[in-house]
Amino acid sequence: MLEKFERYPLTFGPTPIEKLDSLTEHLGGAVELYAKREDCNSGLAFGGNKLRKLEYIVPDAIASGADTLVSIGGVQSNHTRLVAATAAKIGMKCRLVQESWVPHEDAVYDRVGNILLSRVMGADVELVDKGFDIGIRESWENALQDVKDKGGKPYAIPAGASVHKYGGLGFVGFAEEVRTQEEDLGFKFDYIVVCTVTGSTHAGMLVGFAKDGREQNVIGIDASCTPKQTKAQVLDIAQKTAELVELDKEITEDDVILHEDYAYPVYGVPSEETKEAIRTCARLEGMMTDPVYEGKSMQGMMDLVQKGYFPKGSKVLYAHLGGVPAINGYGYTFRNG
Repeated sequence: MLEKFERYPLTFGPTPIEKLDSLTEHLGGAVELYAKREDCNSGLAFGGNKLRKLEYIVPDAIASGADTLVSIGGVQSNHTRLVAATAAKIGMKCRLVQESWVPHEDAVYDRVGNILLSRVMGADVELVDKGFDIGIRESWENALQDVKDKGGKPYAIPAGASVHKYGGLGFVGFAEEVRTQEEDLGFKFDYIVVCTVTGSTHAGMLVGFAKDGREQNVIGIDASCTPKQTKAQVLDIAQKTAELVELDKEITEDDVILHEDYAYPVYGVPSEETKEAIRTCARLEGMMTDPVYEGKSMQGMMDLVQKGYFPKGSKVLYAHLGGVPAINGYGYTFRNG
């Protein structure tokens, strides 16, 4: 599906799939749980799902003649960390807008984790006191203009790389990679669980798995706390990506499965249940998840298993998208483990 698109390699190659034996047993054993480790996908700044997207965006950035990648996220954005890493890798400058998307007051929140890594990698980081929104932000547009005004040539990468024209391609590739791995495993996954916020990871998977009729088997767990906007954005990205890769079927609203019960209390703030899911996964599997994204999708998957959402005997693949460096910004929350 991706043969006609140029790709700039930023990852090690296919990411491993591991069975979560202890978590499976802990949740009763009726559903087999596996994880695909996107958190282990690269040597660039601890890796993560955004690199799959950036692999298809970088060729366009280079072809444009740009000298500066310009992007935006929250203070502890995984995406901006990986834009900074990518800029360093390809020899470009990086301008990052970090908005106050999370009402979190840990004393070192803006000095550790993702934002620390971005600064170490040489990114020009601008803190902006604006709240959360997955749409196009004025502060980002201002940063693009500022780079131009100073004689630079910016290349625009929106939040999460999601509404970029090539933003969904990387996770079409994820689905193709899973199909190849399924041949070696000798079975197909019945469901794929993914955290959903800005939407292109979910959208790309949806398109990729639509090739073999599994579009509605991609189970999104909302972590945005703005599910109506998020669901609409997933659908829009999926439809545009499907057209781009010449998928021979239509993607409809019914294909976007998004569970809305786990994003509370707000984006980026973990509930007590999210914290417990993080601890449970860590203590049973040694697999770390974060308070913003993966902790909430882990909570959602565990809860759906316990509620019998997945039929007995189902094989469920949890997409671990990375993001663990953000946990450093929650040091007080996890001060006692």
